[in-house]
Amino acid sequence: MIFMIILKIGGSILTNKDAPESEVDSVSLKRIASEIKRSLDNSSKELVIVHGAGSFGHPPAKKYRIGEAFDREEYPQKRLGFCEIQNAVKRLNMLICEEFISQGLPVIAVPASSFITASSKRITEGNLDIFKNYLSKGFVPVIYGDVVLDSDLEFCVISGDQIIQYLASNLNPQKVVLGTDVDGVYNKNPKTHDDAVFYEKFSSIEDLDALEGTTNVDVTGGMVGKIKELLYLADLGIESKIINAEIEDNIYKVLENDDVKGTVISRS
Repeated sequence: MIFMIILKIGGSILTNKDAPESEVDSVSLKRIASEIKRSLDNSSKELVIVHGAGSFGHPPAKKYRIGEAFDREEYPQKRLGFCEIQNAVKRLNMLICEEFISQGLPVIAVPASSFITASSKRITEGNLDIFKNYLSKGFVPVIYGDVVLDSDLEFCVISGDQIIQYLASNLNPQKVVLGTDVDGVYNKNPKTHDDAVFYEKFSSIEDLDALEGTTNVDVTGGMVGKIKELLYLADLGIESKIINAEIEDNIYKVLENDDVKGTVISRS
């Protein structure tokens, strides 16, 4: 039996979301690529990688207010905004894939904007046969937060977290992992609150009531948005885990099924 893993690498790990210009954290990227390569060399896993848009996608998405209703006279500007965002996240993806390939990982980019459509900011259609074909031939498909056509709003942003939910619901992986810049879920931002309480597990939407905020509030929903997407997977019997990808070897260990501190999202 082939063991399939969907791995999300947050944009906050690969880029500086607060930077005035888009730039990749080349040190983190190189380390993560190396950890993934070491793990894949050890086994015959099937791996799908999802990455966030970080400082490449979020600023133009906010600038053009993609996903908000607009008048027809605004259409030309919104359309150009769509193109600017799509080009920005594609550029980030190219830089990520270049590093992965340089380390011997057979990655292949599959942009969400090329095959996914949405309605009211939720994915409604996306044929995953291309993913299955690439996986069957030993490739590692890489997809990322992107802009897509929306039947209600014309255009919208689709987060990497929602993409994970869609992929996992249809590909039924054995494991889903989210690599973020914190150890998992806390009741408040652990970077600014010394008394933040860590949660080893989330099993229901009611657990969210205990959270005062998110670690990174952005156009795609922050930590609360991640948990909501993963609880949907939990309903399907797919367990996921949120870990700190900034800690060396955490990605490698979680891919190897070793114990790593993190928050498990599961109904059981």
